[in-house]
Amino acid sequence: MEHLAPDELRIDRPPQTLRGIALDRLRAAIIAGRFPGGTRLVERTLCDQLGVSRSVVREVIRVLETEGLVETLPNRGPVVARLDWPQARQVYDIRRQLEGSAAEACALVADAAVDAALADALETIRTGGRAGGEDRVFAATTRFYAEIFAAAGHHIAWEIVQRLNGRISRLRALTLAARDRAVPGPERMARIAAAIAARDGKAARQAVEDHLTEAAALAQKALEAE
Repeated sequence: MEHLAPDELRIDRPPQTLRGIALDRLRAAIIAGRFPGGTRLVERTLCDQLGVSRSVVREVIRVLETEGLVETLPNRGPVVARLDWPQARQVYDIRRQLEGSAAEACALVADAAVDAALADALETIRTGGRAGGEDRVFAATTRFYAEIFAAAGHHIAWEIVQRLNGRISRLRALTLAARDRAVPGPERMARIAAAIAARDGKAARQAVEDHLTEAAALAQKALEAE
């Protein structure tokens, strides 16, 4: 048998746990709207659907509560949290402040590596969208903004955005489905990246503002229609 280096077979990252898989599946189903707001989350049914134990389902529900995707109501138990326009408006207001500031700061310090990372995320969004890969699009969108916040050094702000990620993803799914966008979402993000590549902080902030203003209007229309 060939002699191997001590770390040649080492697994750098442990495989995803059953709890992690169940969490990802249920979160994705809620974000995609397969479980509308107000839907009761019955443990026994979820055990059958996910193929896991009740203890795993309870852990998953607890995590989704912290993300704002699930709430526990008296006499009803856990249900998918409803998302209305007053809540969504607050999310967009927070995003405008934090993302606009991060984009402006990023433009002042970005380098070729940042430009390349943003371009790579955008390419995945475009190709994933054409192939119908919603999960890839969401992951690449998160990566796009994570790169901006990291380059800007706005780590605490990114932690706040991450806490809102469940609600942000639900709103993103809602607005991605809209057919009446003046400018497609990926094009809006490309304008943010272009302003950063031009090292124009004010233009980067304005591109974020334009993107979120249109997204907020689409979300308001969709949520009020519901």
